[in-house]
Amino acid sequence: MMGVRVICFVITVVMFVNHAGWLTLIPAVGAIAIPYFAVVIANSRGPAGATGFRPYRPNLPERYAPPADDRGDSESDSGDR
Repeated sequence: MMGVRVICFVITVVMFVNHAGWLTLIPAVGAIAIPYFAVVIANSRGPAGATGFRPYRPNLPERYAPPADDRGDSESDSGDR
């Protein structure tokens, strides 16, 4: 499709240089309209594999948990006596 657009553009330039007048507008419209319709068609289609609404799930890291205290309670209580 873009090859057709390039050909239209080249024909437009050649016709403009040769003073073809209003006939230059015919391939110019093709060179302008082809990419416009290509974008409209591409944006009108849904994404491939869309199965409907999916709720947002944030990708968060796991919550920090401090390391467990392995010393036990007996050592901490002995200093109070």
